Amino acid sequence: MSDGTRSSVLSGDSTQLAYADSRPPSAYLRQSTATRHTSHSGNSRLSAANGVPSSSTSSSPQLRTSSRPSSRPSSRPASQHRKSASSHKDHGASTSGHSTPYSSPRPSSQPFHTASPASLPFPQTPPLLQVPPPVTPPRTARQKVISSPKSQHSVVSIVPSEGEDPDAFHVRSTYAQLEAIGVKGDGVAEGVERTRARVGGSRASEIQAEEALADYDEKTRDLTPEEVRLLGSLDRYGFFSTPSHDRVILLPAAPLSKPLQRIGASASQVPPSPPLLSKALASPPPLKESGRTEKWGRMLIAKSRDVGGNVEEWIIKPSKEDKLRERTFKGIPDCWRGAAWEVLMNRFTRTGRRELERLGGIYRQAIDLPSTYDVQIDLDVPRTISGHVMFRTRYGQGQRSLFHVLHCLSLHCEQCGYCQGMGPIAATLLCYFAPEQVYAALVRIHDAYKMHDIFSPGFPGLLEAIYVQERIMEQMMPVVYAAFKKHMISTTSYATKWYITLFANSVPFQSQLRLWDAFLLEGHDVFVIVAVAIVWVYRDHITSDSASFETVLSLLSSFFLPEDENALLSWIEMAIADQKLRADMQAWRAEWKQLVAQGKSGSALL
Repeated sequence: MSDGTRSSVLSGDSTQLAYADSRPPSAYLRQSTATRHTSHSGNSRLSAANGVPSSSTSSSPQLRTSSRPSSRPSSRPASQHRKSASSHKDHGASTSGHSTPYSSPRPSSQPFHTASPASLPFPQTPPLLQVPPPVTPPRTARQKVISSPKSQHSVVSIVPSEGEDPDAFHVRSTYAQLEAIGVKGDGVAEGVERTRARVGGSRASEIQAEEALADYDEKTRDLTPEEVRLLGSLDRYGFFSTPSHDRVILLPAAPLSKPLQRIGASASQVPPSPPLLSKALASPPPLKESGRTEKWGRMLIAKSRDVGGNVEEWIIKPSKEDKLRERTFKGIPDCWRGAAWEVLMNRFTRTGRRELERLGGIYRQAIDLPSTYDVQIDLDVPRTISGHVMFRTRYGQGQRSLFHVLHCLSLHCEQCGYCQGMGPIAATLLCYFAPEQVYAALVRIHDAYKMHDIFSPGFPGLLEAIYVQERIMEQMMPVVYAAFKKHMISTTSYATKWYITLFANSVPFQSQLRLWDAFLLEGHDVFVIVAVAIVWVYRDHITSDSASFETVLSLLSSFFLPEDENALLSWIEMAIADQKLRADMQAWRAEWKQLVAQGKSGSALL
């Protein structure tokens, strides 16, 4: 290791990631050449090397043996899941709708060399950890080449980029290794932590880490009775159980029977807060979903198909254009949500298949580049909707996809980078799209849907949305606005998480999806109206004689369970359709920009 290269490898007697280096982190240099070695059994090994002949080098600074998952033509409800990606049969799509990570490596024109231990660019102690090769050929071919999955192994080795933080490289290389290998019990087992708490403290931990890696039988084996029981407990959206929350309250439907209009007074003798619910109850299935499924099936038509006949792009049937808005606010059937969301984003951003292909190419390139946010992304990944089957297993298909999408998004905008609110948004999209499509959707949400302003340092878009929300409250609910001033409650203290996560952690998943239906159709004004709707519903509690700073803030920081989703969406639809209100909102946004330019924005908010 005289050249100062740092390699992340998996070693031989127990499968864990290890480092080998000879310089301090500040001395790391980009290692831009590599030699591909192969054993006589046909398994490949990639290792960093300097000074090798030009015929056996590549100009690529990082090499991977895993291929990117391909996009799928349509989505399926989570209730149809049976196995997650690493435990599904090799037919090209996982239970979450993503392609399996077991695909052939990229072709290489490099000559092959037989590797000797002395040629490896890392010490022989500790021993090199061995892992199953990332390729899963057809069963007949596999039997000819490899007699035992654990008898022949390959190593995927990537090298740090110039100036890359060692911990960030460890995270990135771990996900690269496990993308090629997979993990056992994906979607069912909890998995083994490898980045935040590194393997190797004891022999038992090393054995546990080795046993957590997938092998050739993982994708074809039968489910165990315990796995069948666990997967049988999933709700229709793929959750094992309803996530727990500290404060769950009912969002009553009665106040939503009246449209948004100016009110002069509110009841003053009501309690300061509605009663808490013992838990977040499961949302009832949407009414008339089967009928709506048929209607959307007639409304969406294929614009283009691939050579296999799979739909590449959907559009709205011209004769049904006048039905789109009404049917979107009534709720998109879950089996059509992936296709419908793609249509809505294409229409709103005025893009199509060509733009998706361009963004897919950027994603495939960015996935191998370093990001200064990788450590923080890795910290946030396992706590993002962890009760869902896709994200249950540490380093499973869902968590790997989430990491890769957020990693690439952090490189999209130098100003925004990464913030924690991006995680729930990306995870929700991964329930309906392949990772490349999710990246494309996030880029368009960042650009066309104005989330760049929300995520930028200082959250300027968030403050603008809050200013517009306060102007609506001041105009339509002056007594409520006065109560906020009386109790000195800043809107940022309760509404920040609403706008940054697009209500992902504030309402049940089913309600969140319906809010996103409207958002992708109408744009970011929708979430200002949603925030106003919540204040509108609880206006009597906020203006109660017994209300205080603590009661109002606790109330608006709760998890809201809508009594009637249709009533909530109908109220939002009427408000967002009010042309005068929309014009006022645009005027207030322009007014806020002027206040910012004049340096007066600091005193313009509650």
